[in-house]
Amino acid sequence: MPALVQMLAASGGPRLRAAFAAAGLDGLRPAQAVALVPLAQGALHASALADRLQVSRQAVAQAIRALEAHGYVVRSRDDADARTLRIALTPRGGEALRVMRANALAVEEHWEQVLGARRLAELRDILQALLDC
Repeated sequence: MPALVQMLAASGGPRLRAAFAAAGLDGLRPAQAVALVPLAQGALHASALADRLQVSRQAVAQAIRALEAHGYVVRSRDDADARTLRIALTPRGGEALRVMRANALAVEEHWEQVLGARRLAELRDILQALLDC
């Protein structure tokens, strides 16, 4: 069963890459794009971003370097502590989030057409229960 869940999650990658390309958002991989989501609420330190994503600080540092190189995020000194950096979305990063949201809604709409509203709601409840245990 876990393999099916992984395959289902991975099946969205090509569609999301195509959506990024259609929007002119180059150099953005779905795995890196996940790091943009917590930044929608505001700038974060790399350690806080790693905690929210539940990944290592090294993984976040690598993703942030790539995202910054393509203009999706910017790092700047923290006003409260000049020794640390805060990571924030750029307008281009905000556009990537809009594309991700539109893509997610389109996928959910497709799933509803395939499963029906009741079964999709059941699937959502089941997946949430598995995440909560």
